[in-house]
Amino acid sequence: MPDYKIKNGRELRIAISGKSGCGNTTVSTMLAEKLGIKLINYTFRQLAAEKGLTLAEVIENAKNDDSYDVYVDTHQVELAKKESCVLGSRLAIWMLKDADLKVYLIASDDTRAKRILNREGGDLQQIKDFTAMRDREDSARYMKLYQIDNSEYEFADLKIDTATKTPEMIVEMIISYLEKASFIEKI
Repeated sequence: MPDYKIKNGRELRIAISGKSGCGNTTVSTMLAEKLGIKLINYTFRQLAAEKGLTLAEVIENAKNDDSYDVYVDTHQVELAKKESCVLGSRLAIWMLKDADLKVYLIASDDTRAKRILNREGGDLQQIKDFTAMRDREDSARYMKLYQIDNSEYEFADLKIDTATKTPEMIVEMIISYLEKASFIEKI
């Protein structure tokens, strides 16, 4: 059951971005639940599952086949334009240009690697190496495909360092912003 409702019967679109391990999926999921709106979080991970591939295979394939990125990015934006939603993805704040709120989540490389380790298991150094490679590859593709520099996020309405905040604290910060901007009200 949602805790808030959107004011004036309008639609509300929130874009949340950040690198892997910053809490995008967790925060997006919790926020969508609190607001009672759709969560859109279609990523390479979901595409890999649909195609019966590993995440690493999809990332490798995407190096030489732009259709992976283009499909994920355009598909999620198409979904987001249909109804009120929280769109959580690496490029959400850049791709969903008409989002009512753009949030960028930040965490250090160390923090991100430890979170990924906790989520998926494995070896910390291998995770750090893989995550650094993934960040480089992602950034290069975003620049090539869309001329987006994903290290430039100053235009985001909220920039939140997630290292010392729980997902609940982050969601409350976003809720507070939405209330102050008169987008939502408590039920």
